[in-house]
Amino acid sequence: MSESTLKDQLSSAVKDAMRSKDKVRLVTLRMAQAAVKQIEIDERRELSDDDVLKVLDKMLKQRRDAASQYDAAGRQELGDKERAEMVIIEEFMPAALSEEELDGLIRAAISSTGAQGMQDMGGVMNELRPQVTGRVDMGLLSKKVRAALAG
Repeated sequence: MSESTLKDQLSSAVKDAMRSKDKVRLVTLRMAQAAVKQIEIDERRELSDDDVLKVLDKMLKQRRDAASQYDAAGRQELGDKERAEMVIIEEFMPAALSEEELDGLIRAAISSTGAQGMQDMGGVMNELRPQVTGRVDMGLLSKKVRAALAG
């Protein structure tokens, strides 16, 4: 039997959360399932694991942004709720890249695309995106690529 898909893992985790009566986990996982299902309905296609990772990555970014806004507004309890949801979603993401791994991927992408300067940043980012989706914050990646191309 083949390895279970990310959607199967989400479904299994929802069932486990229901059995253990973990409301925060259950709500978060159901949100993730709903986001995946909505895209499948809208696009009339079955999402691959890479597509599901993109959905989860987008959810993480939304939670990260919301948590920082809540913290800035002095709403600590809401920021904590967003961070708790992030921890749950991160369980389904691939292992994060270390600084060294990321720097190596950036150097390889710059050399493979023949990038010379900032005008080639889009090509380098397009080369890197499939390799790093869900494994690094895209804002951080952008800053690192910009720095590498600038100097």
